[in-house]
Amino acid sequence: MRVDLNADMGESFGPWRMGDDTALLRTVTSANIACGGHAGDADVMAATMAMAHSNGVGIGAHPGFMDLAGFGRNRMSVPRTTLQNQIRYQVAASVGMARSMGAKVRHLKLHGAVSNMSSEDPIMARDLYEAALSVDPDLIIMILAATAQQQAVEELGCTWAGEIFADRAYNDDATLVDRSIEGAVIHDPDVAGARMVEMVKAGGIITDTGKHIPAAIDTICLHGDTPTAVQIARSVRSALEGANITVQTFDGRR
Repeated sequence: MRVDLNADMGESFGPWRMGDDTALLRTVTSANIACGGHAGDADVMAATMAMAHSNGVGIGAHPGFMDLAGFGRNRMSVPRTTLQNQIRYQVAASVGMARSMGAKVRHLKLHGAVSNMSSEDPIMARDLYEAALSVDPDLIIMILAATAQQQAVEELGCTWAGEIFADRAYNDDATLVDRSIEGAVIHDPDVAGARMVEMVKAGGIITDTGKHIPAAIDTICLHGDTPTAVQIARSVRSALEGANITVQTFDGRR
C-alpha cells in the first residue's frame, strides 16, 4: 500500500510570506505551486520550484481564480472562455518556469474556490481540465476524489490522481466543509495523522457524520498556509509509515 503526500505552496507574494515551504519540502513528495493567480509571483514560483526540484519533489501547477486579495477563495462569476484562458495563462507560466531550470511540471491541481466549484460541476471541471491539457497534454490531473472532478477526468480519458485532505473536514457528498463552518479546518497534527491512516486503510473518505465513501486515494493534501502545516505534514507521514504505508510520488491512473 502506498500514497503520495502533497502540499500547496509558493503562495508568498513579494515581501509578504506565507507558510514554510522549505520545511514542507523535506516531508512531502509532491508540491502544488501557485501560478500568480490567487498567490505567488515570478520570483516565488522560481524559488519554490528550484527547492522542489532539488529535493526530488514532484512539481505541480496550482492555478486558481485571478484573486490575489481573496487568496482565490472567493466564488466568482467569470465567463467560461475567460476562465479557461486564465487557467491556460497560469499553467503556461508554470510549465515555462520549470522548463527554464531543467525541471518539469508533472501535475495540475485547481485551487480554492475554482476547485470547490468544479467539484460540484462536471462541465466546469471538464472545461478547465481541457484548458490545462491544451497547454501540456501530459499533465496528471489531481482531482478531489469521488466528486464531479472525477467524473470529468474519466470522461476525458486523461491521466489523473485522486486526492483526499488531511486538514479538511468532509460533507456526505465528498465535498469539503465550507471554511466558514467551525471544524472545517483541522489544526491538530495527531488528529490529522490518525484520520489519514484510517481513510487510506479503508480505501475511502470518512465524513463528519461517519459516512464512508469509497474513493481513489493516490495522494493526501495539506494546506501550506495553516499555522500547523509543517507539524501536520510530519505527523501524517510518520503515521502512514508507522502503519506500513509507503509514502512516494504518485504515478497517475486512467
